[in-house]
Amino acid sequence: MANALVVWDEALLAYDMGEHPMNPVRLELTMALARDLGVLDRPGVRVCRAEPAGDELLTLVHRPDYLHAVRAAPLDPFFSGWGLGTTDNPIFEGMHAATAGVVGATVTAAEAVWRGEARRAVNLAGGLHHAMPSRASGFCVYNDVAVAIARLLALGAERVAYVDVDVHHGDGVQAVFWDDPRVLTVSLHESPLTLFPGTGFPDETGGPGAAGTAVNVALPAGTSDDGWHRAFQAVVPSVLRAFEPQVLVTQCGADGHRLDPLADLRLSVDGQRATYLELRALADELCDGRWVATGGGGYALVEAVPRAWTHLLAAVTGDALDPATLTPPSWRALAARRRPGADIPLRMTDDVRLSGERWKPGTEPDAVDKTIMATRRAVFPLHGLDPQDARD
Repeated sequence: MANALVVWDEALLAYDMGEHPMNPVRLELTMALARDLGVLDRPGVRVCRAEPAGDELLTLVHRPDYLHAVRAAPLDPFFSGWGLGTTDNPIFEGMHAATAGVVGATVTAAEAVWRGEARRAVNLAGGLHHAMPSRASGFCVYNDVAVAIARLLALGAERVAYVDVDVHHGDGVQAVFWDDPRVLTVSLHESPLTLFPGTGFPDETGGPGAAGTAVNVALPAGTSDDGWHRAFQAVVPSVLRAFEPQVLVTQCGADGHRLDPLADLRLSVDGQRATYLELRALADELCDGRWVATGGGGYALVEAVPRAWTHLLAAVTGDALDPATLTPPSWRALAARRRPGADIPLRMTDDVRLSGERWKPGTEPDAVDKTIMATRRAVFPLHGLDPQDARD
């Protein structure tokens, strides 16, 4: 068994919407940085390609008529509908094949972990968490993470936990499994009062047959590392331990970074690195290490995403990278060629140290603590947990 599987193929760069924030250069630069730092050459790490998902897989989540629309859209200059042809989701040539490739890569990662072929697996091109069964949304055409979770259920998984740390609410995944008690969806995101998609309030807790299986932490704009981690520790470990998942699937969007142009959280690469290590520790504790990680959002294409996701790759494949590590000159040269004029980082850190401060019950001094308490009050009793109990 491989310790870790990295699903990667340059064909995944074909998910390219042109002049658009979702620029695949972020993936190219991430993989180059990880390769130059030796992360992909560690013992027990296997890099593989995946076949695109076929209709049988895609229809675990998506409607057949929507698949037809995605195939047809690039062939019709007057096409409209299904959430396609918008500013967020422009139609591009080869759209079906490119997106099916992303889905196939995430499903390959999930299958390898479930079957014991790898302890952990990652597809950085994945994390298209906004796509709905019959509609594109938020840069996402097909929902690879939802399809992968549905595939895990089809293979016999009885309890799958999904944790989404993208700055945007993981609305598509939540919607797909809203009524399914076998899937716990947990999303930490910027408040829907200030950011797309306008969902993910604390009182969204799951359908009638699955109460408590949707957990939402809606953080106020401007939240920085310490507030983020205080919220993460106050909510995520407790609900995961109560749910007792067999496998952990995560969406690790890097768009909570303070330099991201599309959102207003204030995280650092150091804080994101700490989150990935916390997710790994929870997978080790609760799922015998079974962890399927994906990328997601992230639009500071040079300044943040490659470093954040290289730290994610390090967490998946073995030892964490020292934040003080220098970015290799070869990588800096590539970044300068791909994005002339960009501010190219010299080190794998933003020089931020987390305080480690934990949430305490009975005190709500700021908006983050009020957010924490709103989520705990909404969902903890549904898991038999006391909202006022600070023990994990």
